[in-house]
Amino acid sequence: MSDILSLTGKVGLVTGAGQGVGRQIALHFAEHGAGVVVNDYVLDRAAAVAAEIQDLGGSACAVQADVSDHAGVMAMSKQAVEQFGPIDILVNNAGNAGATPSPDALAPFWETGPDVWNTFFNVNLYGVMNCAASVIPSMIERRQGRIITIISEAGRYGDAGLEAYSAAKAGAAGLTRAMARTLGRHEITANCVAIAATETPAIADQLADGKRLKKIMERYVIRRPGQPNDIANMVLFLASDASSWITGQTYPVNGGFTFAL
Repeated sequence: MSDILSLTGKVGLVTGAGQGVGRQIALHFAEHGAGVVVNDYVLDRAAAVAAEIQDLGGSACAVQADVSDHAGVMAMSKQAVEQFGPIDILVNNAGNAGATPSPDALAPFWETGPDVWNTFFNVNLYGVMNCAASVIPSMIERRQGRIITIISEAGRYGDAGLEAYSAAKAGAAGLTRAMARTLGRHEITANCVAIAATETPAIADQLADGKRLKKIMERYVIRRPGQPNDIANMVLFLASDASSWITGQTYPVNGGFTFAL
């Protein structure tokens, strides 16, 4: 019986895959037969995940790059192709405030300026553009490809106190819809996955506080935090042939934090 989620023979590049959701996506891809290029701006983290995949019998390599650095991303993609071949699946997972968050990142945006705002835009919007630009020409040439961008419910719903982050994620969703329209004729799909509170190192402290966790979960229909597996399952679907007629969409994987038509 064939596996409709099989990625055998495909090469996937997952950014920010040294931990959390990105790590689980990389593991899912390898489990379903893909060769996985594990990116992180901390090489040791990427190398650890690549080694984990190899220990499980999969194929993976680690590549270091800050996705906000255009030249660095182009070099990363070149290295990935040299090691595995052309990229079939790009997962833009790297996010938050990037490799060097500003100490003022959570201050009211009107009290800061572009130097702080750009810490969000550089990774969450320009990072997506950089990575997409590095793989699209080959995808067009081969008439195949999947581009999947992890956004946040902040980009759909808005998040008080995170205006720049919300705007950057919304921008990434708009970019994805535009890419879907442009690239569909080349059999390339582009979709987003919008996530909410998920158990990752980024919010571990918040979720470890029982009272705070209970208050957060009051806004969720399914009253538990998301797990990296929850996100990786949707990404796997969008990367596979099962989703070949789906493009330009944003799928909330959010425990019912918000609903979508």
